[in-house]
Amino acid sequence: MPISAKTFRAATVCLSALLAGGVRAEGIDTEHLFGFMIGTDVGTVGEREFQSETTGRFAKNGGNYRAVGEQLELEFLPANNFRVEMGTSFAAHDINGVMGFDDRRELSWQGVSVDFRYRFLDKDAAPFGLTLAMETHADRVDETTAAVVRNYGTDFTLAIDREVIPNVAVAALNLTYQPEWTRLAGTGAAEQESTVGAAFGLMAQVRPGIFLGGEARYFRRYEGIGLEQLAGQALFIGPTAYFQLSPRSRLTATWGIQAWGHQAGSNAALDLVNFERHQARLVFGVNF
Repeated sequence: MPISAKTFRAATVCLSALLAGGVRAEGIDTEHLFGFMIGTDVGTVGEREFQSETTGRFAKNGGNYRAVGEQLELEFLPANNFRVEMGTSFAAHDINGVMGFDDRRELSWQGVSVDFRYRFLDKDAAPFGLTLAMETHADRVDETTAAVVRNYGTDFTLAIDREVIPNVAVAALNLTYQPEWTRLAGTGAAEQESTVGAAFGLMAQVRPGIFLGGEARYFRRYEGIGLEQLAGQALFIGPTAYFQLSPRSRLTATWGIQAWGHQAGSNAALDLVNFERHQARLVFGVNF
């Protein structure tokens, strides 16, 4: 029996609806959504961006401790799912009366870095996003003590994220391993250390282009790059806010307080030898 025009139109409408339902719309861009953490999005091919990242670390074991780092970065995407970032950094320290540290008050050029990121899974097309990042840096000033050094390190980060409420809320998990090699310029003494960590973040869109949430980050620091001897551990918790200032510019602000910590061999409730009491970061970026 021939199919009527009405039946054909109805079948076409139903098929179109099914096909549309099987296509997932583009969701929240997590590339720069978090402060201390990273998302799995990396941008689009040909995109270029300038970023200013200011990080403050305050309060250690006794005395006065303030350290502020400024990193200037250029980002570009030479291929699909692959991002390259090159940067240079400056460091300002105000250290007075901190146990084990020389008193210093200075501003200096710190070093250079290069960051490679590759996205294996796109969260808009897969159940979750998956990105591997590798940032290598070479510094002439120690970021903690402000001593003149030759420091080399690489930060490996495995990032996973997923929208828990489509176009409203996104959750992210970061797993990190950070080996470092340091040689003191004055004495020639060499040191090796490594840090492993896990971080969880949750951000929700409260208004178009405005996200509020928080990050919880746990770290374990070891002597040696092979995690030989535990030096200390700490848990940081704090809020994060993201603002889309314009179609081309953005601002992220985050703050974390050491809520719990433990230095190896100490009964103190916090580890203020290997970590700080407060950490804060302000990130401004613009596409061009």
